[in-house]
Order: sequence, then structure tokens, then C-alpha cells
Amino acid sequence: MAAIPLLPDGFTWGAATSAFQIEGAATEDGRGRSVWDTFTATPGKIRDGHTAATACDHYHRYEEDVALLRRLGVDAYRFSIAWPRVQPDGAGAANGPGLAFYDRLVDALLDAGVAPMPTLYHWDLPQALEDRGGWLDRDTAHRFAEYAAICADRLGDRVPHWITLNEPFEHMALGYALGQHAPGHAYLLDALPAAHHQLLGHGLATAALRAAGAPHVMLTNSYTPAIPASAAAADTAAALAYDTLHRRLFTDPVLLGAYPALDGFGLDGDLPFVRDGDLAAIAQPLDGLGVNYYNPTRVAAPEPGATPLPFEIAEFEHVHTTDFGWPVIPSGLTRTLLDLTADYGDALPPLWVTENGCSYDTAPDPDGRIRDQARIDYLDAHVRALADAVAQGADVRGYLVWSLLDNFEWAEGYHQRFGLVHVDFATGERTPKASFDHYAELIRAQRP
Repeated sequence: MAAIPLLPDGFTWGAATSAFQIEGAATEDGRGRSVWDTFTATPGKIRDGHTAATACDHYHRYEEDVALLRRLGVDAYRFSIAWPRVQPDGAGAANGPGLAFYDRLVDALLDAGVAPMPTLYHWDLPQALEDRGGWLDRDTAHRFAEYAAICADRLGDRVPHWITLNEPFEHMALGYALGQHAPGHAYLLDALPAAHHQLLGHGLATAALRAAGAPHVMLTNSYTPAIPASAAAADTAAALAYDTLHRRLFTDPVLLGAYPALDGFGLDGDLPFVRDGDLAAIAQPLDGLGVNYYNPTRVAAPEPGATPLPFEIAEFEHVHTTDFGWPVIPSGLTRTLLDLTADYGDALPPLWVTENGCSYDTAPDPDGRIRDQARIDYLDAHVRALADAVAQGADVRGYLVWSLLDNFEWAEGYHQRFGLVHVDFATGERTPKASFDHYAELIRAQRP
């Protein structure tokens, strides 16, 4: 296999996780209840009734996981801070024991030579805030800024990179529009206030981080090229509508200070939940834009009356898929990075691929080795796709694999394994897979 082209000096290699998916310790150190605790306790919401009460037990085994990061040779580790662990009710004074856990984690990472990259919000809203309206309530944006200030005050002297939100589109769409994720609402387009209030929270939190001296602040969105199902004008229009909702709704306000036109969704004129000053608050200058990429999306015009939306999702034909059924199309990452570069121009900060990975449930061989060649092939192809985008002019500063560990995969429970490290969920035992060694060697080869 030919060597991957060298990426620019200073390029950051890393791995990523999120708090609810790995920490466990759901009732320890004063942690409050989150919307995901409530959702997982609701019968029928999670496959086979799995819960994240223990997950990977990272709360108790974080030193073991930091040792794995050191062995992997990464420059940075993206994790998330659990808002209910820091503010059990989402407001008021900080919970000291909860913050102390992140103190220990940050110090352990720095001792291992790994830069901490915390994400402040990876979907685990304190249930007390959801009881008051969640992200449909404007006040949640202000509570988020207060929480960001608490985290920055405690950890900011040691944290070089901050991320405000993770994938606000998915959180709005799956949690508030379709009901497939916590908090489980199915409001369709009436979920749009949850998009705006998340972005407002991002802007207010960014200002709070800046006030605390944060040197590097990012927002992470998911991005997926919208591919028309055919050359027909109706399919092209459907793909443009999907791109507006998925990409532009969550990127234009941050980078351009304005929402895209939503007339294709029957929304003409100003959005009623946007107040004077909101867009200026949202459009705080950023040091980077996080890109989570897994696959492109094939989009078709809907059949009349089939959906209230101006598009429907179509399957790709004749492509390999992961165990999750997601199409494996590495060129989509190249296109994503180049499209952002072309479409946003000078307004675009440097890009960071903050998640990229695949689910394959490769069982251990009789000798105990986990030879997950499919994941090796996936990672190799996607890093090459990233290098291709850089060669064509995209300013990309880092790449972080999803995920370090097999973990609780939201509504799928423990049925999807994304990790470089296999986790036995009965015992907590960690076993690095062949892809772990491959990624370590890839990083070493990038450091001549």
C-alpha cells in the first residue's frame, strides 16, 4: 500500500469520545440526571433496553484509557464534559466533585503529552433544563454560557482547545424533530427553535470562553454532501433543500451572520424566534470549524403527500456499507472539505476533522487478536481523502478518529462498535484492535 502523503507540519492527530457514551458512574459524585438517562429508561427507546449506567466505566478507568492514548501516540484527545456532572440541575453553583473528575482527566492527559480538547455539549442536557423547555426555551442558551464559564474558570489554564457544541443538526433533528434520540420529541419543523437556541448558546459560550482567556475555540458540525438521486431537476432541488437544512442552517449564521432562506420549507421572511442581536452573538469569530464526516447523503424529491419536507433520503446503490448500514464513500470527505472552502471563502476558519470512523463488530480470533481489516481500510481511505483535499487547497489542521473505545451508541445501545479499542462491556476489559496499531503506525509515519 502506498504511503499516505505527508500532511503539513503541526498537523494534529487524535481520537474522540463523549461523556455519556463512555463515563458510566451515572449516580456518583453528585451528577444530575440528563435527558439521555430519562430516554434510556423509557421502554422501547434503546435497542434491547441497554443503558449507559456503566458504559465503558471510563470514570473509574480513565488512567487506563489515557495510557492507551499515550501508546497510540496521538497529539490530542477530544472528550466531552457532562453538563449534569458539573451543574446537576443545569444552573447555579458548580458541583465540586464532578469538576474534580475533569481536573484529574486533564492533568493525566497533559502528563501523557496529549492535549485536552473538551467539548462542552455532546447532547446530555440536564433533565431539569428539559423540564423547563430544553433547547426550545431561549433561557437554555444563557444557562449554557454560564456552564461554559464555570468549566473555563476551572480548566482553562490547562486546556488549549475548546469545542462548544457537537452536531447541533443531529441533536435538533433526532431529538426534537423526529423523536429518535433524547429528549424524544417529534415536532418536525416546529423543532427549529432548538437549532437557533443551540447556536445562540454557542455564541454566548464562545464569548464566555474568550473572556476566560481561551486560546482556541471551535464549533463542531456534522457535514454530508447532498447527492441528487438523479439528474432530474426535482432531485437537484431536493438535494439543495437538504443541504440548506443540514449544512447551511448551522453554518451560515456562525460564519456569515445570517440564516439561509427557508422558503422551500414554507418559512418566508424572518424567523420569529430570532431576536435583535442574536445573529451578532452567534457569529463570534472562531479559531476552527469542526467537521464530523461519515458518509454523503443521497437525496430525492418526495412523492406527493409522502412527507412535509421537500426531500427524502434515498439509498446509494452498489457501495460497501458498515455494520451500521452507512455507505463507505471516502471521496465524500474530500468534497465536504473542498465545498466548505469554496462556499465560505475568507469567512471560513481552519478546518478540523473532529470525527470520522466506522462501525464493524469484528470478533476476536482464537488467539485473542481483533483483526478489523475493514476499519483499517476505512481509515486509510479517509485519511487519503483528507490529504487529497489539503493538496487541493483546503486548510485542515487536524484529524480525530471516532472512537477510541467501543461505547454506548445512543439508540443502538452496545450493538455498534466504532472503537480502535474493543471493550468487553461485562468486565470493562480493553483490547486494542489491529486498527489501533495501524493508526499508531500512520501517526508515526507522518512524523519524519
